[in-house]
Amino acid sequence: MAGKLKREVGFSGLIFASLGGIIGSGWLFGPLAAAQVAGPLSIYSWLIGAITILFLGLTYAEVGPLFPKAGAATHIANVVHGNLLGKIWAWLLFMFYIAIAPVEVVAVLTYANNYIPGLLVGDTGLLSGLGLISSVVLLGFMFLLNFLGIRRVANIFTGLGWWKLAVPVLTIIVLVAFSYHPENLHVLHWHENVHGMFVAVASSGIVFSYLGFRQAIELGGESREPGKHIPLAVIGAIVIGAIIYVSLQWAFLVSMPPSQLTQGWAKLSFSGVFGPFAAIASLLGIGWLAVLIYADALISPGGTALVYATSAARAVVANGEVGAGPSFFTRITEGGVPWVGIIVAYVIGCIYFLPFPSWQKLVGFITTISVITYGIGPIVLLQLRRSMPDLERPFRLWGAQIIAPIAFILSSLVAYWGGFKALTYIFGTLFAILILYGIVYRIRGSRSRDGTPLGFKHITWIFPYFFGLWVLSWFGPKVLGGQGVIPFFWSMVAVAALALLSMVWALKVTVPDSQISEYFSVMNQEGVEL
Repeated sequence: MAGKLKREVGFSGLIFASLGGIIGSGWLFGPLAAAQVAGPLSIYSWLIGAITILFLGLTYAEVGPLFPKAGAATHIANVVHGNLLGKIWAWLLFMFYIAIAPVEVVAVLTYANNYIPGLLVGDTGLLSGLGLISSVVLLGFMFLLNFLGIRRVANIFTGLGWWKLAVPVLTIIVLVAFSYHPENLHVLHWHENVHGMFVAVASSGIVFSYLGFRQAIELGGESREPGKHIPLAVIGAIVIGAIIYVSLQWAFLVSMPPSQLTQGWAKLSFSGVFGPFAAIASLLGIGWLAVLIYADALISPGGTALVYATSAARAVVANGEVGAGPSFFTRITEGGVPWVGIIVAYVIGCIYFLPFPSWQKLVGFITTISVITYGIGPIVLLQLRRSMPDLERPFRLWGAQIIAPIAFILSSLVAYWGGFKALTYIFGTLFAILILYGIVYRIRGSRSRDGTPLGFKHITWIFPYFFGLWVLSWFGPKVLGGQGVIPFFWSMVAVAALALLSMVWALKVTVPDSQISEYFSVMNQEGVEL
């Protein structure tokens, strides 16, 4: 018998879901990766990442409560640019959400290799055969917990959330108390470090670390008061996460023994030890802190894996609801558990371990695809303001006409900083999806499975936008994998101009206002409380 998702999640469940998504493996690996790329300026990399996500988060704080449904991001993409864009975004989000739980599982096993040797291949950071088997089993456990029901899972989020906050804060205090070397913040090569400061935002797990803010939105369909709680949870989680991450990077830089920096930040490494903070604690003789960090390396990434396993299952449900996937994706037990979504997300999640068997390999891909999918939020916000000015909004963003374009520019820049290879992989996948739907278009005579028009004209803006990003990346600086024809900062100016032009185009090819109004009418008739 089919059931419905239950509205049993309160504010604490929502904010700790977002914080649980933010405070995961990023704090365990990101500071070292950022320092190697940007040196002391990596502190500003975390600030740039926080500002980018905060601008995006502010747009979603208004848009998110208007779509209090499971897998809300999929529905957000569907309403303004029609059925076809909704399907494309559904698959991109599908790829993104299902990839996060595996990357967190890899993080758990990477740290675990320090006391269970054999999970990784030597010093490569890649999973061994035993590691692959262990990752499949651990990922399965995370998805099995979802059968407990959303109320119990939300309680787990809250319990884990306090631990996930406490350990990083304690690490900051203890490391700085035992070892404080402010001279480490001296920047030797400003030009290279400034370039690295921007590159690190996308390549070192910085934006990846902040991505969990949208978990409160994805659970909106199970929130008791979505209009009130979602905006507070989103903004609150981003601000708290930013304070913790900037402080962690600062603590990592100033607590590093100078003897480890004889060859500079770029060549900093800890032989035979996976995990920078545990390594520093061991170097300083703080054995109990190293043990605590090793324990947290199971709990923090494990908790984040659980958060994203929960969201991934709901992304599968949303794919079925918008017609991007089979209709059986929407099956839910009478107790409110999306059992098909859990199974599908788990099986596909296991496949990610094969081409991306390390934390670093997964993070770059995830960051680029995530900011591309998140970029739809600012466009939807502006269009809904124009087409439905009288729609009741639980949260109304001040200065949206300025904040939304800035958010779209920043998301485009982060995607660009991800580099030529990541953009090539993602856009290649995207155009493969477009070709598939082109075939469907020919067979069904311009209509989708439910008989509604596919609406190719509404997605015309994404072709010059994506192709423009790819071309600029090709001609851009070598540090991003380009040919070095366009200087670094001029290429950023070009990306910003491309983003603004694409946003203007996107707002001119939206579906008719009447269709948007009908979408919300149907949602109200289905009993969704705004």
